[in-house]
Amino acid sequence: MSVTLRTLWGRVTALLAIVVLSVSGASAQAPKGDPIKVGFSMSLTGAVAPNGQQLLRALEIWRDDVNTAGGLLGRPVELVHYDDQSSPANVPGIYQKLLSVDKVDLLLGPYSTNMAAPAIPVIMQAGKTTITMLAIGVNRHFNYDRYFSMVPVSSEGVAAFSKGFFELASEQNPKPVTVAMVAADAEFARTAADGAKENAKKLGFKIVYDRSYPPGNTDFAPIMRAVQAANPDIVFVAAYPPDTVGIIRSAHEIGLKPKMFGGTMIGLLATPLKVQLGPLTNNLVIMESFTPIFKFPGLQDVLAKYREKAKGQKIDPFGYGFVPFGYAAGQILAKAVTETKSLDHDKIAKYIHANTFDTVAGQLKFGKDGEWAEPRTVFSQFQDVQPNDVAQFRDGSKQPVLWPDKYKNGKMIYPYAKD
Repeated sequence: MSVTLRTLWGRVTALLAIVVLSVSGASAQAPKGDPIKVGFSMSLTGAVAPNGQQLLRALEIWRDDVNTAGGLLGRPVELVHYDDQSSPANVPGIYQKLLSVDKVDLLLGPYSTNMAAPAIPVIMQAGKTTITMLAIGVNRHFNYDRYFSMVPVSSEGVAAFSKGFFELASEQNPKPVTVAMVAADAEFARTAADGAKENAKKLGFKIVYDRSYPPGNTDFAPIMRAVQAANPDIVFVAAYPPDTVGIIRSAHEIGLKPKMFGGTMIGLLATPLKVQLGPLTNNLVIMESFTPIFKFPGLQDVLAKYREKAKGQKIDPFGYGFVPFGYAAGQILAKAVTETKSLDHDKIAKYIHANTFDTVAGQLKFGKDGEWAEPRTVFSQFQDVQPNDVAQFRDGSKQPVLWPDKYKNGKMIYPYAKD
């Protein structure tokens, strides 16, 4: 009898398993048919590759999640991408190839201001929609209604990348007066520096030094000595990853001691560079597009998947600065395609303009110019950073947010360096 009962129970268990599998399969059937091709260029080598590598992993995770859930319009999603080598000159040819040779159905990217600017004329001529990643102020040149930007600066554009920096400076007592500006002579850095000048002048600061340096420059000692000679209260820097390292090291080597130092140093959004510089980052104030204190729905799951992919890859182990934006761009594109039941770029663009989106980068809506309707940049300060410790950057405790007040969770250390 006992054998019969065990046998019966085994059959019931097997039957239940089949039912569960059938139900789960019905709710998310495997995608079928020709893939929907999503094309983009990405900086996988060159100056901004540390950031581009993160974005690629984010889009791969998005693709896998979409396909696991049944694809788009019942079809699998395929990513078609090429390395632009961090060179703007390579970008137009890549997008022409994506459209004319690969015949992709949808577009994303490129990443960064420098790459997005040369891509837009090609995309405009083809009448396509795209969502660029972390590019600022690009559409002010084109006013293209099928352009969207995955960066939290809003229509404030270039000003948003430095607004908090100068507002924090204005709050200090006594208020600093003079400013030195240092920027790379390339699209993003020039744009960020232009916005910084506007904000500085609005708040009554006097610019006593304003110079740019050519891309690829490796010797920053002469530049920082010139800054030191101008004796500014504040030093604002707009720099790329390799430049950031050179500028910070040179500033320490010559003993530069302003009252406030930082800016839009995008290299300091990448954990490996934070670890490389270690205590040299202490008291720097930088703009961030994202911070570990944000806890948006679905974010932790995506970051967990990214961190598995990042193991052993010599890329950022945490992914805060870029992964949410790459994945969110995919989410918005997928939502627009699903709701319009279409791959028509005009319908997709109109849907994106008209709706609010819940993403792993937070809830957002786009304005008329394709920028976020509301800004959400923050300014943080490196505090008590220790040498050779990756884990210290996991939870954001070494970079408390100082601005804006709604996200503030720390107190500013001022001045940057004591006399």
